[in-house]
Amino acid sequence: MSTLPDRMRAAVLHAADADFQFEDVAPPVLRPDEVLVKVEACNVVQNLKNVLKAAEDPQGDFAYPELPAILGLDVAGTVAACGPLVIGFAEGDRVYVNPGLSCGGCEACRTGRAIDCEAFALRAYFGIGKQSQKSLNDHPAGGFAEYIAVPQANLVRLQDDVDFDTAARFGYLGTAFRALKLARCGPGKVVVVNGATGTLGLGAVAIALALGAKQVLGIARDEDLFPKTEALSAKGRVQMLKSVEDRAPGTAIDIVVDAIGGGAPAEPFQQALYSLRRGGHFVNIGANDTEIPVDFFWAMSNNITITGSSWFTTADCQEMADLMGQGTLDLSYLEQKRFPLASLNEAIAATDQRSGGFTNFSVVPNLQDVA
Repeated sequence: MSTLPDRMRAAVLHAADADFQFEDVAPPVLRPDEVLVKVEACNVVQNLKNVLKAAEDPQGDFAYPELPAILGLDVAGTVAACGPLVIGFAEGDRVYVNPGLSCGGCEACRTGRAIDCEAFALRAYFGIGKQSQKSLNDHPAGGFAEYIAVPQANLVRLQDDVDFDTAARFGYLGTAFRALKLARCGPGKVVVVNGATGTLGLGAVAIALALGAKQVLGIARDEDLFPKTEALSAKGRVQMLKSVEDRAPGTAIDIVVDAIGGGAPAEPFQQALYSLRRGGHFVNIGANDTEIPVDFFWAMSNNITITGSSWFTTADCQEMADLMGQGTLDLSYLEQKRFPLASLNEAIAATDQRSGGFTNFSVVPNLQDVA
């Protein structure tokens, strides 16, 4: 077994409105069913600043990590040590850490629906369940550090040709993957992606292609990114539009994935919903909090399914990781921006200058210079 350090470097947040401070702290102590993961990359999610702002004045059932805290949502790395009850993982294994936490004992967890657990939370990020605070408190440290302790049930195995920076993007990608699975995306399907050039939406475009969709119609406002998005596949299979109403006459829509974020107007949501053919499926993953009227008589009459989908299971993510490892899911479009841990504050500021969903920001603890 490798010799582990007595101390590790971590980025610690002491106040929601402050910069991260860089400190030497004790590495985590393993529980019997946990592995110690050496962090090779941790994603800098573009929504982090909004979460920190919300943490200053929590509303409703939202829960946040208690400060001071080590944040960092999406981690990819190598197993450095294993607890005595760990089965199936060994030192040196390459893994992604699913940050989804749940209680493990409630009816939802016992029937394979851990995402529906009242204690469900995204580790070192936030939770919205009535018992989410307990989950955040039980697993307080995230990936902005050299090491993280992880329950083995949260590990996704990575094939050798899946790079760590891309794997650290799996939070966004897995959310889109589960949405498309719920909608039974596959060969012959025509898929609309609302917000197709953003981080969630662009992932949905790539995953729909990997799952065999016949055509993807991307709806977005940033026309400068239309050519890059259409270039994800053979000519015509991805078509970018400013509105779903601009599609070719007679185009029947099977699936809509709405990836538009909070505060967006209702019209794109409604236009996409009502574009569905009879029996179509609408999945919302974008967290738009605008109050949007929906004609449920029309939905009933046309056998429309409307689904809200939040995050994904470890099993979902393993399936997606395997598709990538087998070359079926092509994520080579990602433009990697890598920062050492000591440049985390600069990395967070840089997320405002991203090229839509094409730019991927990662903190790499063992990196010396910005790459």
